[in-house]
Amino acid sequence: MRFRLTPRETSFYDMFAASADNIVTGSKLLMELLGADASARAEIAERMRAAEHAGDDATHAIFHQLNSSFITPFDREDIYNLASSLDDIMDFMEEAVDLVVLYNIEELPRGVEQQIEVLARAAELTAEAMPNLRTMDNLTEYWIEVNRLENQADQIHRKLLAHLFNGKYEAIEVLKLKQIVDVLEEAADAFEHVANTVETIAVKES
Repeated sequence: MRFRLTPRETSFYDMFAASADNIVTGSKLLMELLGADASARAEIAERMRAAEHAGDDATHAIFHQLNSSFITPFDREDIYNLASSLDDIMDFMEEAVDLVVLYNIEELPRGVEQQIEVLARAAELTAEAMPNLRTMDNLTEYWIEVNRLENQADQIHRKLLAHLFNGKYEAIEVLKLKQIVDVLEEAADAFEHVANTVETIAVKES
């Protein structure tokens, strides 16, 4: 790691870790949604909304710390990008749950569970990686695996679209379901953005 003569503001590490842990909570709520009937989904959506608000608070705390800190552990732009991408993940997951409830979706198409499983794994990897920003150790496997998961998510998404457009669904149902699977795909993309930002930080700090 690059030698520094100046002290570093270390609270960012804890805030990034807390933000990533909250994303794990969101991914678990997505998993709950899969096995829930319509009557239970509204309550899951409420908990997801609370988690999303907690994510917003964590992001605002990072931005506040960034604006008030003279010394930062790494580039300010990278701190901003990392916080924003973590926030995007929670936003997309919360939106997906909310759409399922608002559209009164009775049954999600086969393949959505695979999307959510990919997101849950990416959430675990991200939460494990954030504490390693302190030392920049053991991060290479993280961003390689998240990129692999994003490629897997792309394949699942394309198969889901093909399934939705096979003529078995009513047109309005296709529009509703496509919006949900598209938002889940955006969440997978956001995980990749986080991993790419971490890689950028690690390269600069090496």
